[in-house]
Amino acid sequence: MPETTWQPYEKHGRLTMQSDLPDTVFAFPKQRKEPLTDAQHVRNAVARFDQVMGVSDDDRALAFANIEKAAQYYDVNLSETSWHQLGVHPQPHREEAAAKGVATREWEREARELEMQEHPRSAAAQQEREREALQTEHRKEGAAKGVETRERHRKEKG
Repeated sequence: MPETTWQPYEKHGRLTMQSDLPDTVFAFPKQRKEPLTDAQHVRNAVARFDQVMGVSDDDRALAFANIEKAAQYYDVNLSETSWHQLGVHPQPHREEAAAKGVATREWEREARELEMQEHPRSAAAQQEREREALQTEHRKEGAAKGVETRERHRKEKG
């Protein structure tokens, strides 16, 4: 098993960019993929291990060793004992599927724009209905908060 490179990292305040993190907090340090900064990120790294592309088997072995060390530090239970149990290779045709998804979203956006151009009244009416529904939802939320506040004030006085 390769020697781990992972080290805990804590920075007070908000992290704004992944580039703020040192290489030692990543499961894949050379590629700076899968940060292991807390228990949730460790669980995400395990779940997405087979989705990481452009890494060798040695990189995967190191990443698993880093995940194990971070999991122990953050008290995350791992049932896997080898990186082979997490998936050997990235999902097949992943890049093709992503490109197809982008193309579909572009087509849907263009179709909506065309619909608005051809039928501006119906499109405008739909937008108005959506706006009104959102306003109604906000009014209900505001009313519920008002009731809660009044109840709390009554209890405090009472």
